Amino acid sequence: MIELGRYNTLRVARFSDYGLYLTDDDADSPREVLLPGRYVTDNMVVGDMLKVFVYKDSEDRPVAVTEHPFIQVGEFAYLQAAQVNRVGAFMDWGLPKNLLCPFSEQKVKMVQGGIYLVYAYLDKETQRVVASAKINKFLDNVYPDYQPGQEVQALVIGRTDIGYQCIVNNLHRGMIYENETFEPVALEQTMTAYVKQLRPDGKIDLTLISPGTAGRIHKIGDEIMQRLEKGCFLLSDKSSPEDIHSELHCSKKDFKKAVGHLYRTHAIRIAPDGRISKA
Repeated sequence: MIELGRYNTLRVARFSDYGLYLTDDDADSPREVLLPGRYVTDNMVVGDMLKVFVYKDSEDRPVAVTEHPFIQVGEFAYLQAAQVNRVGAFMDWGLPKNLLCPFSEQKVKMVQGGIYLVYAYLDKETQRVVASAKINKFLDNVYPDYQPGQEVQALVIGRTDIGYQCIVNNLHRGMIYENETFEPVALEQTMTAYVKQLRPDGKIDLTLISPGTAGRIHKIGDEIMQRLEKGCFLLSDKSSPEDIHSELHCSKKDFKKAVGHLYRTHAIRIAPDGRISKA
């Protein structure tokens, strides 16, 4: 089955004057879709398996492309409005034909050049891929089934006093708490995260540190604080990996994570020259 608005792995069935026809080899009702000539390379031959994105072109025909859009059906992403007219906003999603976000699917009136969080879905009537900025109706529609320590993808969509709001695996809401961040977090960023726990309200608490690593980072942080209490801590971000390993028996990467965590939780101050002191 060829899925519109998503990546498909299809077999090269035949050549034509317009490009290559690809098939899904469905045993009951095989279907074909055109890969236009501008995407065809000299090394493509009949029988090859190609990973392509399939959507409807400007003439409303299914077409395959080898380009990689910024979003596919079932995903959230931040996209820029390339054009706004009486129909709606047309979002730049990295393909020749822009992605329509109708006025009825806009949370606020979109303006040209604005960047908005949207969800891509397949309109049942037109079979076209469209976008919606009304993200709430696409979240938490299935019960979260995650295990503590499970790896997930988290799209950062907001900042609060306690941490960062995320969309987890394009399905659920999650939170990365400020005191659980061991590295910088930026809005609109997609990060690998790990499930810490499922809350009674169905929300998901996340951490950016893989299972087993968080304890190590906390231990390094505790050691740094103990040495600062004694006034005998000379390491900084500019210290060599060898000096850091000699003093704390850890890598420079883990040292920087521990220092970053202490700084973001206001436990330490970092001077312009990199020296660390208690806050």
